[in-house]
Amino acid sequence: MSDRSTSHLLRTNMANGDPERGAKRQQQGGYFSPPYYVEPQETLWTSWLVPMIVVANVTMFIVVMIVNNCPKNNLGFDERCVARFLGRLSFEPLRENPLFGPSSSTLEKLGALEWNKVVHEHQGWRLISCIWLHAGVIHLLANMLSLVFIGIRLEQQFGFVRVGAIYLLSGFGGSILSCLFLRSNISVGASGALFGLLGAMLSELFTNWTIYTNKAAAVLTLVIIIVINLAVGILPHVDNFAHIGGFFTGFFLGFVLLLRPQFGWMESQNLPPQARAKSKHSILQYVFCAVALVLLIAGITAGLVLLFRGDNPNNHCSWCHYLSCVPTSRWNCNSN
Repeated sequence: MSDRSTSHLLRTNMANGDPERGAKRQQQGGYFSPPYYVEPQETLWTSWLVPMIVVANVTMFIVVMIVNNCPKNNLGFDERCVARFLGRLSFEPLRENPLFGPSSSTLEKLGALEWNKVVHEHQGWRLISCIWLHAGVIHLLANMLSLVFIGIRLEQQFGFVRVGAIYLLSGFGGSILSCLFLRSNISVGASGALFGLLGAMLSELFTNWTIYTNKAAAVLTLVIIIVINLAVGILPHVDNFAHIGGFFTGFFLGFVLLLRPQFGWMESQNLPPQARAKSKHSILQYVFCAVALVLLIAGITAGLVLLFRGDNPNNHCSWCHYLSCVPTSRWNCNSN
């Protein structure tokens, strides 16, 4: 079983600082001003989509545990179900699932990502359904806490439509790359979508560069968070291909969906009409948007073609499997 959990370091760093805007704020005239230009008329969106996604994931996990029904369907393990007082909601023995969750067979039955079923049994819907499943309570909590810290902020700034599109498309992109490279394991989890939000935050920094004052600190902080979490993905049972695919999908989408007016245009709104010569968006922003859109469409199309043709990219890339798991004396990357 491969999960897509993200590191607690992501949540810690997001709580301690603000990688998208820069952690420091300058004090001016007795109040703290943000490190980027804010129009007086600008208001934040109300975040409701991210809480709904959290509720949907928790609800889905409860449904999975009810279907799993460990006391009745224990797969012959000598150990007893964990927390048997929960009845149908009790967890599989830790030897079967150390994350306090259902069995692999239950996850597979309810929509986990599995190469053979996607390609040979034409169950492409698993590329989406796996995003809403989690391997256990620990996996679920890690992903949902990360989503709250990342997603609510983005939704308040850019609205539910754009953030929702990035979340779903990034999860889809992560599933494509995961299914291409991982053929012997099942995979579940929302962290491909979460890495897409991180990727979008990074590209948003680049495409809206003129409105930031703490540029270097903002980029460095966010890059460190991303690198640390991708590094965690080389551990066994963590689907780093989903993380990588989700990250690049979100990175390209950020150039397309998270454009902000450039600083000069926002400043000009306070000048007389005849002085407004600045364009709302720069040529560079449009170039980034066009290139990113082409690369995104080409990447997803190529991935789907390769996947449903049954091509195995591992045959053409002998080292790619190290991106998801690096074997050591302590673990074997070939174990399910």
